[in-house]
Amino acid sequence: MSVVSVRLVVRTFSELCITVGALIVLFVVYVLYWTGVKADSAANSQISALHHQWARTPAAGAPQHPSPPAPAPYTGGKSFAVMYIPRLGEDWHKPVLEGTGVKDLQKGLGHYASTARLGQPGNFSVAGHRRTYGDPFKDFPELRPGDAVVLTDGTTWFTYRIDNKPFRTLPSDVGVIDPVPAESPFRSPGSYLTLTTCDPEWGSSHRLIAWGHLDSTRPVAQGKPQALAS
Repeated sequence: MSVVSVRLVVRTFSELCITVGALIVLFVVYVLYWTGVKADSAANSQISALHHQWARTPAAGAPQHPSPPAPAPYTGGKSFAVMYIPRLGEDWHKPVLEGTGVKDLQKGLGHYASTARLGQPGNFSVAGHRRTYGDPFKDFPELRPGDAVVLTDGTTWFTYRIDNKPFRTLPSDVGVIDPVPAESPFRSPGSYLTLTTCDPEWGSSHRLIAWGHLDSTRPVAQGKPQALAS
């Protein structure tokens, strides 16, 4: 092979490496930054839409009974509540949508449609990304027993309390969202909460699970619950 041919091969290979490197950098920027920008914008839009909807609903400001009525069936792909977890940050709050499909989890957290509705007997179960799309559950391993998970549907505040350190299992372990999960701290029917996310942080070979129980409810008209009081 001539010197000219060798130089051509080296130059072509170098240009290819530069191109591949640039594509990798762009992909990393997309995963680390742009998906987060899009997810934050989508989540904020969902929350704004909920607040607008609740402001137009007379029941949102009306006196209520101590035990809130069962919520209406949720609509697939639509947000119906906002979740607050003080352990994950003073400003941490995310919309909860019905369904755990790709598009649902790009906008916020997703409610497993087969599980109980908010505040009702059974297991209200919610999934969220650990990384990408806003990193909603990035600090999931920091959850501890006693931590508050507060949700509102515009009429009622629901305060759940975490009962375990995050439990690691396989994606095939669908029993974690059973009405009374076998590996949870619970042994009898009740009103429970399950939170799920991927593990490890940048992988999906396993799942992290946190279980909680319904601790209290409070009409929105009476103000925020103690767990959110500043």
